[in-house]
Amino acid sequence: MTTTELVARAASLAARGGRGVRGGRGGGGTRRILGIAGPPGAGKSTLAALLAEALGPETAVVVPMDGFHLAQAELVRLGRADRKGAPDTFDVAGYLALLRRLRGSDGATVYAPAFDRSLEEPVAGSIPVVPEVPLVITEGNYLLHDAGEWATVRPLLDEAWFLAPAEELRVRRLVERHVRHGKDPEYARAWVARSDEPNARLVAAGRHRADLVVDAG
Repeated sequence: MTTTELVARAASLAARGGRGVRGGRGGGGTRRILGIAGPPGAGKSTLAALLAEALGPETAVVVPMDGFHLAQAELVRLGRADRKGAPDTFDVAGYLALLRRLRGSDGATVYAPAFDRSLEEPVAGSIPVVPEVPLVITEGNYLLHDAGEWATVRPLLDEAWFLAPAEELRVRRLVERHVRHGKDPEYARAWVARSDEPNARLVAAGRHRADLVVDAG
């Protein structure tokens, strides 16, 4: 599917969302949520940003799952710092609470957290979602994961896409991203093999739960 077709599909979903809970225009006033899943390095954040830019800020906003990473200090306390990015290194209950609030917004602006890759930390209250915005695009590894509380995410998404890039390209992107944010190249390659790739295999198991599989180049 081309980028133009993906934008059109997202626009159609947004049109069914009306104008948030102030429910004037179109599809009943219920905000829609589009989930973009895929393994680490698949290009989820890139596609989400592209869609949001194409649709415009009055129509769509991106809320990343990565904003619910546990803080580094908490990962150290729990003994999970060397597995950062695994399912149990996120506040999944907090993410679910945000998705539910976004679906049934009370007419107030909802503030979502972002993830600062330069700090490798979540930053609370970074992303305002005003009530008039009809589409939230959320992206992350585990939107289609079916274990524990993660299984509750998929029913909260109106539509879910799975990005499936060529594996060699995906791994190269991952290594380059780690290096760009301060890791030594050799350490970055080791981290990808030890941490990111086991997570990628876990993510791939949820592919069948997607409405659309995108062969991302």
